[in-house]
Amino acid sequence: MRADRAIGWVKCDLVCSYRKAGDSIWPAFESIWVYDHFHTVPVPTDEVTHEAWALMAALAASTSRVRLGQMCTCMGYRNPAYLAKVAATIDLVSGGRVEMGIGGGWYEHEWRAYGYGFPGAGDRLGMLDEGVQIMRQLWTTGTATLSGKHYQVDGAIGRPLPLQDGGIPLWVAGGGERKTLRIAAQYAQYTNFDATPEEFTRKSEVLAAHCKDVGTDFDAIVRSSNFNVIIAETEKDVADKLDWIRAHFEPLVSAESLERNMTMLSSGPLVGTPEQITERLAEVRDLGMAYAIGRRRLRPRQHRPVRQQGDPGTRGLTGYLPFPGLFMPGHRVHPRCFARQHLLHAASVSKPGVGQPRQARL
Repeated sequence: MRADRAIGWVKCDLVCSYRKAGDSIWPAFESIWVYDHFHTVPVPTDEVTHEAWALMAALAASTSRVRLGQMCTCMGYRNPAYLAKVAATIDLVSGGRVEMGIGGGWYEHEWRAYGYGFPGAGDRLGMLDEGVQIMRQLWTTGTATLSGKHYQVDGAIGRPLPLQDGGIPLWVAGGGERKTLRIAAQYAQYTNFDATPEEFTRKSEVLAAHCKDVGTDFDAIVRSSNFNVIIAETEKDVADKLDWIRAHFEPLVSAESLERNMTMLSSGPLVGTPEQITERLAEVRDLGMAYAIGRRRLRPRQHRPVRQQGDPGTRGLTGYLPFPGLFMPGHRVHPRCFARQHLLHAASVSKPGVGQPRQARL
C-alpha cells in the first residue's frame, strides 16, 4: 500500500474507534471539530488532509452524543445552498448534533490551487454575508431566494429541514470589526475571535455595538476562542516542547515565518503549567468567553485514550481527539479541571505537540 494511502487509512480508522468504543469512553467531551482545508497549514505539503464535510458525515454516523462542528468552513469553497443541504442531511444522520462554523476564508495558496481565484477581503466577506442568509432561509423555511452580488438562488428547496429547532447553530468566525462582527451580530448564535484579554474586550465591545445597531441581543451570543495547547508539569518541560516544535517546523517555513509563529505560540494563554493556564483561562472566562477550543498536534501513533480521573461528577476534559478542535464549555467546566486533564494527556504521549502552525491531520 502506498505510504500516503496507509497514513490516510490509519487516520480514517480512528473514526471507527468511536463506533466501536462508544461515546462513553470520553464522557466529558462537549464536541469535536474538524477544519476546512484542502492543504496543510501554514505551507502546503503532501501530508494527508481530508475533506471536512466528508469527515462530518463519518463522525455523525459513528458517534451518538457529542456535538459536531468545523472551525471553520470556508464559505467560498461551496455554493451556500448546496452547503446548507449537506449540513441538514448530516444533522439528520447525527440526530441533530451539527454546528456550522463559517468564515470568509484566508488561505490564498489553497484558493488558487483549487481554482477559486482569490477575491479581495470585501468580496469574501460579502460572500459570507449572502451565504449565511441563504442557509438560514433554507434551514428555517425550507426554501431560499436571494439575488445577491455573489450568489443567486431562486426558489431553492431545502428538504428535509435540520432536526434542530430554528436550524443549525451558526458560529461566525473572525474578528473583523466592520464586517465580520456585524454579520455575527445579525445572524450568529456563536462568535469566535482572539481571546487575549485586551483584544477580547475590544471585540466584545464592537460586537455589542453592532448588536445594538441591528437590534439583536448581545447576551444571547456565546463568545468563543481558539487556543494552542502546550501544557507540562514544569516550565522547563514547556520549554522543551517549544524547542521540539521549533525543530519540527524549521525545515518547512522561512526563518521569518518561524520566528513570528514561535513568538505567537510561546506567548499563547494556554502555553504553560496547569497553574498558569488555570489563571489565564479564568481571566478570559471572567471577561465573557464561554467556549474555548484547545488545539494540539497529534501523530497517528499517539492516538491513545486517557481514562477519566478525579471526581466523576466533574465535567472536565479527558483523553484527546484525533481532530483539529476540541471545544470546552467554559461556563460549565472549571479551568483547573481543563488544565489537569490536559496534563494527563500530555503525560500519555511520547512527543510534545501543538495544533498550529501545521494542522495536517484529522
